[in-house]
Amino acid sequence: MTTPNELNRRSSDVLKHIVDAYVETGEPVGSKALSGRLGMKISSATIRNVMAELEALNLLYSPHTSAGRLPTEKGLRFFVNGLLEVGDVSAQDRAHLEEGCRTQGQSLDELLEGVTTTLSGLSQCAGLVMAPKTESTLKHMEFVALSPGRTLVVLITQEGTVENRIMETDPYLSQSSLIEAGNYLNQELAGKTLTEVRSFIWSLQKQNQSQLDTVAQSLVEKGLAMWSGEANKSSLIVRGQSNLLQDVRQVDELDRLRELFKAMDKGDDLLSLVDQVISAEGVQIFIGAENELFHHTGCSVIVSPYSNSSGRVVGAIGIIGPTRMNYSRIIPMVDYTAKLIGRKLGQ
Repeated sequence: MTTPNELNRRSSDVLKHIVDAYVETGEPVGSKALSGRLGMKISSATIRNVMAELEALNLLYSPHTSAGRLPTEKGLRFFVNGLLEVGDVSAQDRAHLEEGCRTQGQSLDELLEGVTTTLSGLSQCAGLVMAPKTESTLKHMEFVALSPGRTLVVLITQEGTVENRIMETDPYLSQSSLIEAGNYLNQELAGKTLTEVRSFIWSLQKQNQSQLDTVAQSLVEKGLAMWSGEANKSSLIVRGQSNLLQDVRQVDELDRLRELFKAMDKGDDLLSLVDQVISAEGVQIFIGAENELFHHTGCSVIVSPYSNSSGRVVGAIGIIGPTRMNYSRIIPMVDYTAKLIGRKLGQ
């Protein structure tokens, strides 16, 4: 029996045109309509025979009796790997992406959010980006009494980011202890990362060389613990989820998308998927059930890693869209966006 890798020219052309029609309309394609698309003198009977062979190879399926054919996820994978003609990013799309990736006056997160929103709009899919694993250096840390038993911890990084946390403290905590803890951090530990600060405090404890009284030392430890586990943790930005609803045609499809949205909101599974791309090279494509997160959702994912100024891969950007997305346009768009971010990070 013929295998997918052994398809002849006619079978490949039939599969390609069915996928093209599926991308355009989402509707099954019959032999008569396909004959017109092929532009060749092939009888409908011959085309039906070819379609039957492709169906036997699980590259096509018929959603209804006597209906036309649609590509299976296996057929889409075969198309993407062997038949897809990838186009160039249009000048207009390049201009939009470059505008969305402007860096002047923006933090890294703002840059990534802007270009992800732009990519989502251009592709009419959901855009996602995994921000680099970074840890900022400490510039200023302050403890402010809010009420008995509640203290505000304010952290300012060298990059200008301001973070606030509220922690529970001894209701009889003195103002002098708050000031002592803040002064110590700012005088001794400014310019260090949070990981370095925690290591420094731990070494002082081990050597019994802390310059702080017991209350102030406890404040410092609790204050740093407010950010415990956040260092070196990747963040995920997702934009344009509503675009995925445009291709919904049945109630059960909507239910599956709701489950996907829940998983996306949670973020861990999606972050794990994108994290896989970090160790790969070039654009990665996951079609439907090829990834458990998108099993039975009718969605595909296209993701590409991007590098920093040292050439080290630090994040990834891509889109989530229907399996009938325009792969020939979106694949190079994702690739271009990843390279664009890399150039911006190198400036």
